[in-house]
Amino acid sequence: MSAYPQDAVTRKLAVVSAGLSTPSSTRLLADRLAEATAARLSDEGIGTDTTVIELRDHAMAIAGNLVNGFATEELEAVIESLTGADGAIFSTPIFTTSYSGLFKSFIDVIERGALAGLPVIIGATGGTERHSLALDYAIRPLFTYHHATVVPTGVYAATGDWGSSGDGAGAGLPERIGRAAGELAELMRGSARSHQVRDPFALPPGFSPAGTH
Repeated sequence: MSAYPQDAVTRKLAVVSAGLSTPSSTRLLADRLAEATAARLSDEGIGTDTTVIELRDHAMAIAGNLVNGFATEELEAVIESLTGADGAIFSTPIFTTSYSGLFKSFIDVIERGALAGLPVIIGATGGTERHSLALDYAIRPLFTYHHATVVPTGVYAATGDWGSSGDGAGAGLPERIGRAAGELAELMRGSARSHQVRDPFALPPGFSPAGTH
């Protein structure tokens, strides 16, 4: 949560990490992107109310939702914190040249249209730089399908991007993080999403359960 007073200008940021281990480079990348975004907004006098969503903590609920079509109250709250945010950061490990199954399963339980217009940074981690293309051929199209507004700069962090000293990041990664954060902050600055009332589980217009037999 932000330390800014309630009457200050704030924006809500949802941070979704699909990392499976502890500690996780996927979570570390998400945190770095969130910190950089909050810093950019702070420079403009805007506070950040950040919610971190660790998907591994909700894996059973996500699987249950896929099977029976119903979300638990906890999962509903997670989805609402995402769909009601002014911006979001998604970070996934790359498995077999694409996003993880847990990451895709979470996206699959979100109603189409609930992410429409949501400013998003896409991030990914993997062992080698060769997998960086997954950002554009796998992850970006996924959010385009949901009509989210994905910032131009995707951030991929290979094992070699993380150093053992200093700030923990190899040359080039801080610049990519800073560029993506600036793009997201710019979109969040003018966002009013967190002040809108929406139901991510609402039925499509014209659908009437009472009228069906």
